[in-house]
Amino acid sequence: MSSTTTAVSVPSRAGLPRWAAPVGAAVLFAAAYLVFRDTGTLPHDKDAPQFLAVTELREWIDDHRNDNPLFLYFLNYIRLFVGGLYDLFHTALYALGWPGVTGVMGALAWLAGGWRVALLAVAGVSAFGVLGLWQSSIDTLALVAAAVLLSLAIGIPIGIWAGLSERVRRAVTPVLDVMQIMPTFAYLAPLALFFHIGAPAGAIATMIYAIPPAIRITALAISGVSPTAVEASASLGATRGQTLVKVYLPLARSTMALAVNQTIMMALSMVVIANLISAPGLGGDIIRGLSRAQVGIMLPAGVAIVIMAVVLDRMMMSVSRRGPHSKPSKVDLAAAGVLGAAGLALIPVLPREWPEGWTINVVAPVNDAVRWAETTWYPVTTFIKDLTTSALLNPLERLLTTAPWWLVALAVLAVAWRVSGVRPALTALGCLLAIALLGTWEHAMQTMTTVAVAVLVTLVIGLLLGVAAARSPRYSAVQRPLLDAAQTMPAFVYLLPALALFETTRFTAIFASIIYAVPPVVRLVEDGIKAVPATVVEAAASAGSTSGQLLWKVQLPMARRAILLAANQGIVMTLAMVVVGGLVGAGALGYDVVLGFSQRTDFGLGFVAGIATVLLGVMLDRITQGAERRPSPRKRKSS
Repeated sequence: MSSTTTAVSVPSRAGLPRWAAPVGAAVLFAAAYLVFRDTGTLPHDKDAPQFLAVTELREWIDDHRNDNPLFLYFLNYIRLFVGGLYDLFHTALYALGWPGVTGVMGALAWLAGGWRVALLAVAGVSAFGVLGLWQSSIDTLALVAAAVLLSLAIGIPIGIWAGLSERVRRAVTPVLDVMQIMPTFAYLAPLALFFHIGAPAGAIATMIYAIPPAIRITALAISGVSPTAVEASASLGATRGQTLVKVYLPLARSTMALAVNQTIMMALSMVVIANLISAPGLGGDIIRGLSRAQVGIMLPAGVAIVIMAVVLDRMMMSVSRRGPHSKPSKVDLAAAGVLGAAGLALIPVLPREWPEGWTINVVAPVNDAVRWAETTWYPVTTFIKDLTTSALLNPLERLLTTAPWWLVALAVLAVAWRVSGVRPALTALGCLLAIALLGTWEHAMQTMTTVAVAVLVTLVIGLLLGVAAARSPRYSAVQRPLLDAAQTMPAFVYLLPALALFETTRFTAIFASIIYAVPPVVRLVEDGIKAVPATVVEAAASAGSTSGQLLWKVQLPMARRAILLAANQGIVMTLAMVVVGGLVGAGALGYDVVLGFSQRTDFGLGFVAGIATVLLGVMLDRITQGAERRPSPRKRKSS
């Protein structure tokens, strides 16, 4: 019987190479594009019925804000509560004046991290006055304080619950994913619709944007507590509440301090953008500088935000590095007490407002320097801008805007299916169909063009710098502080060098988004390559692999998940920044959102454009996240 089986066996037929199917599909799509070009293109219509309907809804809500039960008994009370909280911080900070704020901040910084952090805090707070932005800085600090307090009051309990319950964590994770994908602009339109404009709406928008890291990192901290410590507490008869207070929270304290730090950083990024719905603070100076294309107005406010971010970041990072039971020494307590008391004692002696004679006006010198840079570097910046526009931007935009919408949808479906699987592909298709139904197809394709070009350049730069850092500890030590500082800066700050070099053009937003998204991409690539087991690297080297072969054949394939995660983060951050770039000439969906806030009659256009931006972000995020979760092609082939 066995010999019969052997005799009739048929030799296996050679299959097609792996590249044949993708190449064949690409040829089919190219042929379909040539045949159906300029048909089914869904051009943009600013006066589409859906835009006008949302604008009319906004008018109806404004007319019935004080007689509708939803507003009278729920939303208005939320607005009043948040406004009262902001007023409380605002009044307290103004009552302290600059001597009191400087002394109290210095004392808190000393308790958090010692005299060096205290010196940084005192210098940082004084810089607000020296830059001539004391009042705006205090307004921003009050708004951040109110938003962070609300974020932590809601986020930490949810994070603890998610850390203790796997079911809650699974329910919360997709919601947090969508919240973090949403560009900052997308929060503003609905909040302006339901909470009007002003400080309360700005604080609520900032709170919503800042709450995901509070929940995520708190859940991670609680779930990471040693099970042995929890079991020991339970065996001693402690209740669940006692175990939480005596075991979970002390052991998770350092990581939870990181949650507070990240919440503060996210809040500082959002308070600037919240100025578009009339939130007070430094955002007003930046928006005014953007509208006038004057870096001299924007730069002091941007520097003040960076200083605020650095001071608060160093204070919270110092707290996070402490052990669960460490306490300040008596010397630190005494020094902090003296510093705080000195600041409070000087309140009746010195003026509350920062003296004008102690300020430095840098508007004119900065504007002169920018004009000099524009004149001197004009040939180089123009060449880079024109080359990128003609070689990448224009051809890709022409391809996406002249192709039939159904062909683009089919292409995205095919790519997503190939890269990430069935569910992400269907999600991507659903997002594209929703964008088409919303009437924002053409502008969404233009936005996707800028995102694609920015992500491509970001990944190239991120891979080069990440590989260099992973293979050279000395280079990594030099680069790491620069990445830390870059990730501390709010998103709007990156518009300053872009605007100074390239004026208000579409390329300005791309350049700003690249320098905004490169730091996390570099860090993820570096960490992924460093995580490759040393034994594998040594085995490849002993087999005679060169340095280049070791990188291409071993390190990059084994760091695939980290690189795909870097691509995902680059896409999300680039999309957020490209939308912000609507303020500096990026056009497309970003401009629609800005127009919706600045022109009351175009509110519907801005609102729908914000939704389309979210859909675009969800589509790109699901494709890259799905690719990161799937096994590599080699593993799929071997299985």
